[in-house]
Amino acid sequence: MASLKAPGNIQGSLAVGGPCCPQLQWQPLSSVKQKSASAFLKNVIATPFSRSTCTGRRLGIVRAVQAQPLPANLQENGNPQTDSVSVVLDVEGMMCGGCASRVRNVLKAQPNVEAVAVNMITETAVVRASLAAGLDEFTFAENLSAHLTDCGFPSRQRRALQGSRTQSKIADLAKKREDALIKSNARVALAWTLVALCCGPHATHWLHSLGFHVLHHGSLLGFLHAPVLKCALAVTTLLGPARDLLVDGYNSFWKRSPNMNTLVGFGATATFAISAASLVNPNLHWDASFFDEPVMLLAFVLLGRSLEERARMQASSDMHDLLSLVPSESRLVFDEADDELGQNDKLYGGGTMSVNVPTDHVRPGDCVLVLPGETIPVDGTVVAGRSAVDESMLTGEPMPIPKTMGATVSAGTVNWEGPIKVKASATGADCVVSGIVQMVEEAQAREAPVQRLADAIAGPFAYTIMAASAATFLFWNYLGEHLFPGLFVNEISLSDGSTLLSSLKLGIDVLVVACPCALGLATPTAVLVGTSMGAKRGLLLRGGDVLERLAGVDKIIFDKTGTLTIGKPTVSAVVTTGRYDELCVLMLAAAVEQHTSHPIAMAVTKAAEALNIKLPTTTGHLTEPGHGALAEVNGKLVAVGLLEWVNGCCQNKTSDDIAVPNSPVSLEDLQSDLENKLSQKMGTMSISKSKTTVFVGMEGTGIIGAIAVTDTLRDDAKQTVSRLQDMNIEAIVLSGDREEAVASIANSMGIHEFHAGFKPKEKADFIKALQKQGHLVAMVGDGVNDAPALAAADVGMALKMQKRENAASDAASCILLGNSLSQVVEAVNLSQATILKVKQNLGWALAYNAVAIPVAAGALLPNFGFTMSPSVAGAMMALSSIIVVSNSLSLRLVKLSRPSN
Repeated sequence: MASLKAPGNIQGSLAVGGPCCPQLQWQPLSSVKQKSASAFLKNVIATPFSRSTCTGRRLGIVRAVQAQPLPANLQENGNPQTDSVSVVLDVEGMMCGGCASRVRNVLKAQPNVEAVAVNMITETAVVRASLAAGLDEFTFAENLSAHLTDCGFPSRQRRALQGSRTQSKIADLAKKREDALIKSNARVALAWTLVALCCGPHATHWLHSLGFHVLHHGSLLGFLHAPVLKCALAVTTLLGPARDLLVDGYNSFWKRSPNMNTLVGFGATATFAISAASLVNPNLHWDASFFDEPVMLLAFVLLGRSLEERARMQASSDMHDLLSLVPSESRLVFDEADDELGQNDKLYGGGTMSVNVPTDHVRPGDCVLVLPGETIPVDGTVVAGRSAVDESMLTGEPMPIPKTMGATVSAGTVNWEGPIKVKASATGADCVVSGIVQMVEEAQAREAPVQRLADAIAGPFAYTIMAASAATFLFWNYLGEHLFPGLFVNEISLSDGSTLLSSLKLGIDVLVVACPCALGLATPTAVLVGTSMGAKRGLLLRGGDVLERLAGVDKIIFDKTGTLTIGKPTVSAVVTTGRYDELCVLMLAAAVEQHTSHPIAMAVTKAAEALNIKLPTTTGHLTEPGHGALAEVNGKLVAVGLLEWVNGCCQNKTSDDIAVPNSPVSLEDLQSDLENKLSQKMGTMSISKSKTTVFVGMEGTGIIGAIAVTDTLRDDAKQTVSRLQDMNIEAIVLSGDREEAVASIANSMGIHEFHAGFKPKEKADFIKALQKQGHLVAMVGDGVNDAPALAAADVGMALKMQKRENAASDAASCILLGNSLSQVVEAVNLSQATILKVKQNLGWALAYNAVAIPVAAGALLPNFGFTMSPSVAGAMMALSSIIVVSNSLSLRLVKLSRPSN
């Protein structure tokens, strides 16, 4: 076991197996790129050290184990890493919330399964499991899908998609749903044709009342009264358009997973059986016209199912719309002079040729020509031309973005003004738009906590309704006539007067009127529409649980650098203690910072590049988030960052070590002296500027200078904070910068609470303290040092400054692709609107079943003489589901206005 300890909060251990001699245990490391504590632990082994002993000559702290000969098992904080896999299954046959609950229970009952999430709308199930020894992921997934298929839900493993297969998969799914809708429409048309024939006899009464007596007594219309014909029409309905519904319902019942089709199938079969019994045995004196009921019942159900499927297709169409923005063909550019695919900086040349090829055939490194008005087919870099590109499909920003040589563009965005040549960097599934679709699909598979209420009800719903139906029949058949004498004879709705037949009708009404689908659709449809809307506006929300938490947030914490400010700081001044000149201090600082991606480090590096300063070679680079960076330059350790940290790393001596007369001894005096020099050099700062001071130190010398880096406040920062305060959400600033810089920014925006000098772990601890007080906390950040706080918050919101993943976006539960603070307000508004729709849907579904089932059971019959026929009950059940889906679709009408700049 190799001990691992790094400055600050990075610590852990690595169990190494394999080396049989000391020479294999340690290998030198040329450089380490650190993204997070986890990445650091996985790649390096460091010998124990402290800041007091961290000198240039003892910089043996950074060592790596070569991955090839050294199999390793990472252990963080003493917890061994387990082999956990996630499997995605495409599941068919889920018709209602009860089906989804049954699928979830079947999967949870399998060995090694840790968690299951089922989405009825997207027809997917996500399973997280710990694999047993000797069992690979593919075999495990195949076993799951086979068992689920045996339980009545045909399923298959979703394989990893490459290239443009993601787009093809979603297009195929859309085509499959369209074909299913066409078949559904055909069944509906046939069913309602049969309804028209069944209702023919009723037309004779209307004709008679209008004076058409000849037609009233016509042989054709008279034939429609024949019970045998009505029986034939009912049989045609059962075996024709309703066959699949009945087969699925009975199969589900025999497999002990009854669903809505089971309830409808039992109701339709029972109504047919009643009419058939009256036809075969006239002595029962039952009304044989009851043959109309199964026909009309199934017609209403099929119509409702068709309308519901159409609404569900609209709810899930946004992802297909996103991927359909990528053109199927690209104009590949070939330059004969260079014998390469357009590898020059000219749009057109003497030997330039272009050919239209399928976008699937474009590879990274190829160049494509995009004319004005065309959609860019690949992610890439502009290598020739200039234009403006509409990126609203990614960021939600309506204004075109200027693009010149070196600018990055994304597939699916639209070129507006001039022709550009783009060198492809990513195609197919590697494109930004494909990544968005994949993330949204994963988000839609994650359930909101409020869904648990619907799941708890939907699971046993079918059995409960069947029991209620049986209880209704028994009550009215055995107790109804005794409690309410003459009721069935006197009531018009049950005029045949038969207690048995009336009881059967009421029992069937209960079976048919109940609607588990409304409960099952209440949450997923709203989450589906909400996450899809967010994706089209540049808001990537990682699931319904994120929407629910974000809707209840009462405190939002902002990082300063790169979040409240634009994240592009510049060096404004450089001062020294006198031993080294300003160019030397800047050179040493840039040499250390050139390996760091922090905005301040990038500003220092760019300042040196602008002055054409040649940077010396560095070795053993190490970054400690929230403190600074250090490296060995020309045999001496150089540190850049916070004053105390730099001083500790460089082992500052007394003033005798600094060859400057009257040099300050204490750190406080030294800091004050350098700050005064910087202020004098910079002059009066604008209120929209934020100044950060980084100190530079050298081993054995101590602090040798300071660099002032300024950043500009975002244009929409003040308006965003104001809007959040109007929504009763408190804004707080947490920053690792000095108090003066943080106070300046916070006061300019009207933020009353701010905290300076916070390290990454301290930010996370602050958030946890707020959570213990009962607050729901969101964190907005952009960098690696924000990752712990983003992970600790109830909702982590990462500003994505570049179209690539980083530690911040990995830790965040919401990614703002537009890199705009105003999207924070949009995200909160969208989450609140979505959860409101979820609550409305659940409220309607629960209220409908709570009212409709007792009414169908005859609750209003004794006092008001009201009951319903099975066909009316079926129409009400279908309408209930349609209302839920339509209400979710109305979420698209919500205006998510941004704060005006």
